[in-house]
Amino acid sequence: MTRPFTVTFARGFGTGGKAIASRLAKELGIHCYENRILTLASQLSGLDHELFVEVDEKIRAHSGFSAFLAGLPRSRKYISREEPFAGDQKLFEYQKEIIENLNETESCCIVGKCANDILRHRDNVLSVYIEAPRDYCIRRTMENMPVSREVAEATIEKTDQYRAEYYSFYTGGKSWTDPVAYDLTINSARMGIEGSVRLILAALKIRGFIE
Repeated sequence: MTRPFTVTFARGFGTGGKAIASRLAKELGIHCYENRILTLASQLSGLDHELFVEVDEKIRAHSGFSAFLAGLPRSRKYISREEPFAGDQKLFEYQKEIIENLNETESCCIVGKCANDILRHRDNVLSVYIEAPRDYCIRRTMENMPVSREVAEATIEKTDQYRAEYYSFYTGGKSWTDPVAYDLTINSARMGIEGSVRLILAALKIRGFIE
């Protein structure tokens, strides 16, 4: 049996990072997780640790952890962050445990959630950062949401600031955009969605994760 692997994605808002992760997952026949992790963590964070363990064991015994998580509702196509960042360490700990469980039990793509840092010491991980020039991100946001240029610019700025603060808070002050934190950094404006997927597939082959 082939050992499970994880592809983690960090991305600037409007770069197409979520679309790249979804298409890669479809190409590989694996799951792509983003806010379903947050959904489950939110449900579990209201439990004390003993009850969390009990629920986790039941999920694994009856339907499989990944099958249960995959059955949760998917996020909307575009999610921006309007609210100010507020740390929730307990919620993050549940997200961390979910991400570690996924890495151990199935091949998958994980978008955001500091997954590259959580899994940084594991050798079955390929970490990817997707970025693009601001004009490209603005145009893409205007097309996908759709909104005016002014709203697109403000949304990108607020969401990227939220992501930077989130990453710094939960990684002990590390920079979300530090290229050393990733195995592969892609300019999606130049490579395109499909070209970015091809690049990541090539990197997975180089690492020996796929044939």
